[in-house]
Amino acid sequence: MIEQYIRSHPEVIEQSLQSLENKRAAEEQQRQRAALAAHQQELLNDPGSPVSGNPAGDVTVVEFFDYRCGYCKKAASSLTQLQQSDARVRVVYKDFPILGETSELAAKAALASNLQGKHRAFHEALLATKDDLTKEQLFHIAQDTGLDVTRLDRDLSRPEWQSTIERNRILAKTLGISGTPAFIVGNDLVPGAVDLKTLQELVAHKRKQ
Repeated sequence: MIEQYIRSHPEVIEQSLQSLENKRAAEEQQRQRAALAAHQQELLNDPGSPVSGNPAGDVTVVEFFDYRCGYCKKAASSLTQLQQSDARVRVVYKDFPILGETSELAAKAALASNLQGKHRAFHEALLATKDDLTKEQLFHIAQDTGLDVTRLDRDLSRPEWQSTIERNRILAKTLGISGTPAFIVGNDLVPGAVDLKTLQELVAHKRKQ
C-alpha cells in the first residue's frame, strides 16, 4: 500500500529529500556561525595578518585568498572599491595559499612586504598581474611598488611567515573554508568572488547589529 502510494505520488519523495537537504544546510550554517563567533579573536586580531583600511574601523572584512586564484583576482577590485568608498571599514588579509609552492612563495613575499609598510600596494599588484608569480616576477612587481627588493629577499626567509600561513590554514579548516576567496563580516561567511554591492550589504548588515 505504501509502495503503491509512493509510485502514485513520487513528488513526496522529492519533497522529503529537499526537506532533509534544507535541514542539513541550516544545521551546517548554524555550526559555521557558531564557529565564526568563537574565533573572532583569531580572525580580527592575529598580529601576523596584515590590515588595511581604517585600523579603528567599526566593521572588519576578513578575506582568505590565494594570489594565483582567478576568483580572488576577480574580487580584488570590489574590496579596493569598498575601502575607497567607506572610510570606516577595516580589512584583514588571511593568506591561504592552496594552489602550490608558487602561491606559498607569493604569500610569504606579501607578508614580508608588510615590514616595509607597503603591503596593500604589493597585495593589489600581485592580484592584478596575469604573469606567473615566480620569484623573479615577485621582485619585479615589488620594485614597481616601491619596495626595497634586497630587503624583501632577505625578509622572505623569516620563519614567522610560515607560522602565519599555518595558523590561517588551521583556522580555515575550523571554519569549513576549503577554497578561495572567502569573505567574513561578523558571523557571516560568503565563499567565492563577490561584487562591491554584496560587500556593502554585508557591512551594512553588521552595522545594524
